[in-house]
Amino acid sequence: MARGNDNSSDVGAEVIAKILLSLGIERVYGLQGGHIQPIWDAITRFGGIMVDARDERAAVHMAHGEAEVTGKIGVALVTAGPGVTNAVTAIANADKARAPVLVIGGAVPRPQAGSGALQEFPQIDLMRPITRAAVSIWNARRLSFELHAVLSRAAGEGGVPGPVFFEVPTDVLRERTSNNLIPEDGSILTTVRDQPADPRSIARAVDILWGVSRPVVITGRGARSSTVSLNNLLNVTGALYLDTQESRGLVAEEHPSVVSAVRGTVMREADLVVTIGRKLDYQLGYGSRAVFPNARFLRIADNIDELRDGRRGEIEVFATPNLACDAIVEVAGNRESKTDRAWAKNMRAKHLERSTKLVEKMATEKPGADGLMHPYRLLAAVRNWIDDDSIVIADGGDILSFARICLPARTYLDAGVFGCLGVGIPFAVAASLACPSRKVIGIIGDGAFGFNGMELDTALRHGARAVFVIANNGGWNIERIDQIQNYGGRIQGSELRFSNYAAMARSLGLYAERIYDPGKLPSALTRAFDRAPALLDVLVTRDAVSPDAVSGLASVPDFQPLTSWDNAERARFEEN
Repeated sequence: MARGNDNSSDVGAEVIAKILLSLGIERVYGLQGGHIQPIWDAITRFGGIMVDARDERAAVHMAHGEAEVTGKIGVALVTAGPGVTNAVTAIANADKARAPVLVIGGAVPRPQAGSGALQEFPQIDLMRPITRAAVSIWNARRLSFELHAVLSRAAGEGGVPGPVFFEVPTDVLRERTSNNLIPEDGSILTTVRDQPADPRSIARAVDILWGVSRPVVITGRGARSSTVSLNNLLNVTGALYLDTQESRGLVAEEHPSVVSAVRGTVMREADLVVTIGRKLDYQLGYGSRAVFPNARFLRIADNIDELRDGRRGEIEVFATPNLACDAIVEVAGNRESKTDRAWAKNMRAKHLERSTKLVEKMATEKPGADGLMHPYRLLAAVRNWIDDDSIVIADGGDILSFARICLPARTYLDAGVFGCLGVGIPFAVAASLACPSRKVIGIIGDGAFGFNGMELDTALRHGARAVFVIANNGGWNIERIDQIQNYGGRIQGSELRFSNYAAMARSLGLYAERIYDPGKLPSALTRAFDRAPALLDVLVTRDAVSPDAVSGLASVPDFQPLTSWDNAERARFEEN
């Protein structure tokens, strides 16, 4: 249903700007271009904030970052042709991350379409595979209706959240329109509806969950709104808990179910795996019996992508995760869980022991043969500085591998399942602008820094009070280690210079220091946060072998992402 807004006599760009602002979208990230000038002007005239980045990819990363830390839809504005193609990697990353992002793309005026116009390109064809919806609006009267529709898709109506692409030719942005069609309810905020659980599925879920002895719950992005319900489920069942990059912070580190430091052992010994809003991708060995040899599966999700990928569940509960968790607890009532408390207590004790040893190792790890500090020393200083409210971003290969296990931040973003390097600075800029009262720190490898290093300029111009810490080992070290171990030491294309990124940052107007001594890190971090935006260029040794290098992730095994899992998979094939 739609109704006419007879009071509207705006041009197309004004229609779009007013809708975004009416939905509480105050900030749009983008890069200027003639094809999008009308909407850029309209957004700023009506009180919106345009954050002009230095590259369209970075602008979309920023919109993605804002969506992650606010839970709202992030918006990016890119010009036609190269502006759109520059954004592709970032849109694909948002797609894999299931992040709600609206990308508005310029397009050539309708009279010039198909004539070889400046920056003309088949943008919709390019965007369809990596978006929830990709539409081109050639009728200004449909702008409002179609914009509300794609925003609903971005938010997750009818499937998983994710990016959408909204293409508008420049002449449509300039076209005056009246009686503009808008949705009857006037809002996208009411369209993503809760999905109640089927009572029969809940009853079967209770039977299986209360009948096993070694259950483990693994969460993903789909569980983000289920903090209270999830914790209650863990408390009642005594199940162990593993988070993932997508669901960091839902359960406090102090909770007795948390056992992330012994993840592999728990996955191997569990007799039931409960996935809540989590795909069985490479990080979970695709759910293979080589990784989970003893487990049955109970899948809970409100969309098919997170319910039936990889290994099917013995029970599959199609429902909003918090409603499903609540229903399971309610139906179970006073039923006594059969969870093996001794096993759970032992796993928790091993987790705490390993975590304590890691913290001690971080504080004392010796430098490499080159005299430079181990990344653990850098991360120990960061760990001591952050608090529960801090936002931590990790970007890179080696340093991300270290940071993921060393920094227990409740709000943590990184390159994600797509492994998309270059997100660090854009994510940190967006997080700082969206959450100005919170500490924001980006831990970025020197290789990853090269993708979007010029966004330091964006941070300064827009007052993003983030601190960027460069782990500078002069190379792509995870690949360099792979070449040493598996390619006869033939090092090609994996060594960089120990470039002075502090000098670069200072030339752009930021406060910056170059640090060799780990003992100077605590005071340097304090100075950096006091003078943010700021950059610390920290030289770290190439001799450190990261957890991901040890696990074999960088060597890309044939059947599974990790060497041990790959070996187990091969053995399983041989048995059959």
